[in-house]
Amino acid sequence: MASSGSRCPPFDFSGKYYDVVSGDGCRRQSSFFEGKSVLSQSVGYSVILGFGAFFAIFTSFLVWLEKRYVGSKYTSEWFNTAGRNVKTGLIASVIVSQWTWAATILQSSNVAWQYGVSGPFWYASGATIQVLLFGIMAIEIKRKAPHAHTVCEIVKARWGTAAHIVFLSFCFLTNIIVTAMLLLGGSAVVNALTGVNIYAACFLIPLGVVVYTLAGGLKAIFLASYIHSVIVHVVLVIFVYLVYMASNELGSPRVMYDRLVEVASKSRICQEPVSHHGQSCGPVGGNYKGSYLTMLSSRGLMFGIINIVGNFGTVFVDNGYWVSAIAARASSTHKGYLLGGLVWFAVPFSLATSLGLGALALDLPITASEASRGLVPPATAIALMGKGGSVLLLTMLFMAVTSAGSSELIAVSSLCTYDIYRTYINPDATGKTILKVSMAVIFGFGCFMGLLAAILNKAGVSLDWIYLAMGVLIGSAVLPIAFMLLWRKANAIGAILGATIGCLLGIITWLSVAKIEYGRVNLDTTGRNAPMLTGNLVSILTGGAIHAICSFVSPQNYDWGTTKQITLVEEEKSELPAEEYKEEKLLRAKAWIVKWGVGFTFVIVLLWPLLSLPAGDFSIGYFTFWAVIAIAWGTIGSIVIIALPVFESWETIQSVLRCMFTNDRLMENVEEMNLRMGAIMLAIPEAERIYLLEKEKAKKKEPIEQLQPYIRLGQ
Repeated sequence: MASSGSRCPPFDFSGKYYDVVSGDGCRRQSSFFEGKSVLSQSVGYSVILGFGAFFAIFTSFLVWLEKRYVGSKYTSEWFNTAGRNVKTGLIASVIVSQWTWAATILQSSNVAWQYGVSGPFWYASGATIQVLLFGIMAIEIKRKAPHAHTVCEIVKARWGTAAHIVFLSFCFLTNIIVTAMLLLGGSAVVNALTGVNIYAACFLIPLGVVVYTLAGGLKAIFLASYIHSVIVHVVLVIFVYLVYMASNELGSPRVMYDRLVEVASKSRICQEPVSHHGQSCGPVGGNYKGSYLTMLSSRGLMFGIINIVGNFGTVFVDNGYWVSAIAARASSTHKGYLLGGLVWFAVPFSLATSLGLGALALDLPITASEASRGLVPPATAIALMGKGGSVLLLTMLFMAVTSAGSSELIAVSSLCTYDIYRTYINPDATGKTILKVSMAVIFGFGCFMGLLAAILNKAGVSLDWIYLAMGVLIGSAVLPIAFMLLWRKANAIGAILGATIGCLLGIITWLSVAKIEYGRVNLDTTGRNAPMLTGNLVSILTGGAIHAICSFVSPQNYDWGTTKQITLVEEEKSELPAEEYKEEKLLRAKAWIVKWGVGFTFVIVLLWPLLSLPAGDFSIGYFTFWAVIAIAWGTIGSIVIIALPVFESWETIQSVLRCMFTNDRLMENVEEMNLRMGAIMLAIPEAERIYLLEKEKAKKKEPIEQLQPYIRLGQ
């Protein structure tokens, strides 16, 4: 083995991980993931296919129970909107699950590895505020388009065909970007941990999702999302407590602090030339005193701004969030989005503060290219728990990928069904036809998901690159979509010009800065912070400015009449009480979400980071306080998101279990019973009819929704 000379970098590695001789004869540290996979391929295929099959069977069974014992009818409206009757806890759980991407687990730890404590904070805060503020949009849907199925239906009703086509394109692009990120991260980790062929993983991961989505539509997705959230949060709590309390390697905030100080102070071996993605060998460039333990990080702040802009696009322009808002009860919508956002904050913040900083504290030999592919968390999990850690991380990641992937399936399905098929091909389509089209699109897009991920993997596009670029591509549509429901003056021309010109200017700025700063345009230079920051800001700000100027010059002065005229394909059998949609009640809900949504946004984007700046380079006491916040937020959030949906639905759960054990098949013949009861009720005086219904309700202790068909027929 050649000794270190003038042409070789110094080799002072402690020897915990083996070293290798490179092609130039110099000793270099080996990559953490070099060599044999931690788990066998059989384990990888078992997780992908086993969990996929389990969720396909289990959620299909739950949907069957609901249809049999609760009385849900398998119509196109129910398939695509879940009856518009979902409660706060389940909506919050769905938001957490839907917003927990592969990037949430992987990229958040990558930025912790790059920037230190500021990375997890800016990832979490920069992607939480969009969900908090979207609660305002969710209430506005109930007020101004109560029967809408998609965001683009509202666009067409207000602004016409040209705007509809433009924003439909942006929505599809958003779904494609999110899908790409899910499968790029998922396939990379499955390949690294188990050796499963990365292209096989791209096609197999979506398989189970397609099956249970076809079986139960949006309601199946919601039920599966709850189970996914439970598993993700249980694993989250395990990792957080392992890193800060139970691990022999770390085990306390003090040990973590001492290790991070030591790592930042010494000159470590570079596996490859320092790049914008990667670690500098020793002190962190752009951080105060080169420390990992500071919020005074120029790179961390740049990432935070990019993160905020990009994630506004993937919430406000992703039809999946609009579909979830449409499915929620009017009285639950705003609370569900606020709670979901606050609980989701813990996933990247607590997890990356544990696994991301843990990779630094353990001084793991992770290369910049591995980090950009999302391999920081699995490296830490393996170092601390061996095969058990890799299994837990793989399970957590699979839950994130499949749950968010199912949301993208139904988002694309509803756009194709209602905004293309029903709008331009067959306006008189029946419910059965709509249902068939929805299922065909789900199957087709499920196949496309795998093909897209395989192409991007072949092209060398990383999770890191596409995550940072998303705001450049879709950010220009954010403010026009928000203006659509919030501003009566917003006009169609401004919306179209703002979205398209903003996107073009953002892309031009992005590529130009890469060319000027680094002399070339490729995946490496366009993925650096400066081009990404300028491109993201130009896209979102230009899109909003153009729309605002056009609307001031020629205001529309819209009265929301056409959006309220959007029709259902089939009338719902279990309508909510009219009180749910009373204007006074919805205005109170809007005032509530504005107060709390804007308030929490101010706290986590401005107040918290400003209060942390005087700390400079964190002391041991300040870092311990920081770690305690991460532990507490992760634990409390996990308890709430697991317990609340069960608590809210406990009566229904008891009713279903009682019916299962008594084999009560009442709801199988609900239509026949409706007709008979209706005929009987017509012959009974009104006062006695009301008395009998109330008596029957008290005796059976059935939800009021099951008696409403009798009331309507009796009337």
